[in-house]
Amino acid sequence: MKDIPFYVPFTFFISVLATAWFFYRATTGSIKIIYLFVAWMLLQSVIAITGFYTVTTSMPPRFIFLVLPPLIIIIILFSTAKGRRFVDGLSSKQLVWLHTVRIPVELVLYWLFVGKQVPQLVTFEGSNFDILSGITAVPVAWFGYHKKAFPRWLLLLWNFICLLLLLNVVVHAILSAPFPFQVFGFDQPMLAVLYFPYVLLPGFIVPLVLLSHLVCIRQLVIKP
Repeated sequence: MKDIPFYVPFTFFISVLATAWFFYRATTGSIKIIYLFVAWMLLQSVIAITGFYTVTTSMPPRFIFLVLPPLIIIIILFSTAKGRRFVDGLSSKQLVWLHTVRIPVELVLYWLFVGKQVPQLVTFEGSNFDILSGITAVPVAWFGYHKKAFPRWLLLLWNFICLLLLLNVVVHAILSAPFPFQVFGFDQPMLAVLYFPYVLLPGFIVPLVLLSHLVCIRQLVIKP
């Protein structure tokens, strides 16, 4: 991608590393998770560098090979006994801190919009309010999970609202990409996520953000 200032991919790389770090902390230091993350990110990075995802005319879109595997893993985690044991053992406090990465991610999306690589629709100048999730994650993590000053219903409400904000931007992003079913962003489609390193947004950061909300919701519901 040309004419994108160096601080944009730099900020994005920091966001990716922060996401991996917070989730690693949530597992109380599972080295297997790091191996899995590194293998997945290397695989998808190599695929993206070959230009595989830039072919957008096929049906189903090749993009499915990027986003479907993480979704399958999430389904397995919640539908198997071993998966649920793993989920229930995660630190919800660290998972809430993970959502702070949504602040730099939103800045990256805005800079990519300025660079004509994503539509305004998926930025905080458009219909994307996801940066609020990142901002509010700080007081929720500190007062809600560290100080335990918030009631359970408020933590549930926060997770559900932020989950809806995530789904909002994901839907708009998918429908703005240059796929055969594109609905938005014809003048400036969602191009960045088809290229390295930004494939790691839908292929790594978003699935972990989604998983973090689902884990927190489950733990809030089932734990006494």
